[in-house]
Amino acid sequence: MALLKLADAYPNYKQEIFGGDDIKGYDVYTENEEKIGGVSDALLDETGRFRYLAIDTGFWVFGKKVLVPVGRVQMDYDRHRVYVMGMTKAQAEALPEYNENMTVDYDYEERVRSVFRPTATGAAAATTTQPTYSRDTYNYDHEQPLYTANEGNNQRIRLYEERLLTSKNRVKTGEVAVGKRVETETAQVSVPVEKERVIIERTSPTETREVAPGTVDFQEGEVARMEVYEETADIQKQAFVREEVNIRKEVERDTVDATETLRREELNVDVDGNPVINRDR
Repeated sequence: MALLKLADAYPNYKQEIFGGDDIKGYDVYTENEEKIGGVSDALLDETGRFRYLAIDTGFWVFGKKVLVPVGRVQMDYDRHRVYVMGMTKAQAEALPEYNENMTVDYDYEERVRSVFRPTATGAAAATTTQPTYSRDTYNYDHEQPLYTANEGNNQRIRLYEERLLTSKNRVKTGEVAVGKRVETETAQVSVPVEKERVIIERTSPTETREVAPGTVDFQEGEVARMEVYEETADIQKQAFVREEVNIRKEVERDTVDATETLRREELNVDVDGNPVINRDR
C-alpha cells in the first residue's frame, strides 16, 4: 500500500489537522527527556491515517533520518514536542535510513517494524509463536501497538464539522459556426436604346417646270453625307453591401441551489464524582 507525505495527503494540513500549527519542526525527545532530533515529515496511508513520523536524529545518531511508527510516539502539542517511547540509541542506529526521495515499500517497512517489534526471551521465547506476514496479507491492524496513536495522559480531542465547498467548472456545451454561401439567380433588365436610320424620299413634281439656263450644276460623285448613330446597352455587375450581421456572446447568470446534510461533532463530558473541570479551556 502506498504511503503519502503529509503535504501530499493534505495540502492544507496546518489548518485541516493541526488548527494552524505545523508538526514539522517539533522537537523529538526520549521518554527520559533526552532530545534526539526533530520531526521532518509524516507518512500516511491511502485512507489518510498517520503511520510514521520521519525524524531527523540530529547529532544523536549523526544526522540520520529514520521512520518511527506512530504507535511508539506521544504528542505534546502545547510544548511542540514529540516523545518516542522506549526507543534506544541502539534501535535508532539499527533503523534503515530514510530520505524524502525514496519509495517506502513493504520490505523497507518490515525493516522498520523488526526494530520495534517486541521480542520474547527465555522460556517465553520457546513457547511463543511469532506471527508471519507477507506483502499480500499484511495489514496495519495486525500490529496495533505500532500503529495506534498513543497520546498518553496528554490527549487532544479535535471536533470536526463539515462545510460545503463550492467550485465552478467551465464545460463546453456546444458551439455555433457562422458561414456564408453564394446563391445565384438570373436577373433581367430592360434598357431602352435608340438607333438612327436614314430615310431617302424621292418625289416627282406634279407639273413640269423649266429651269433657267445657267442654274443647273451637273455633278458626279458624292453630293451629300449623313452620319447614322445607334445606342447599345452597357450592362455590368457590381457588388453592394446588402446586410450586416453582428456576432456576439451574452452571459446569462443563474443560481444553482444544492442541499446537503452537514455533520458536526459536539463534545459530551460525563462527570463521575466532583472533579474540577475547566470547561472554558
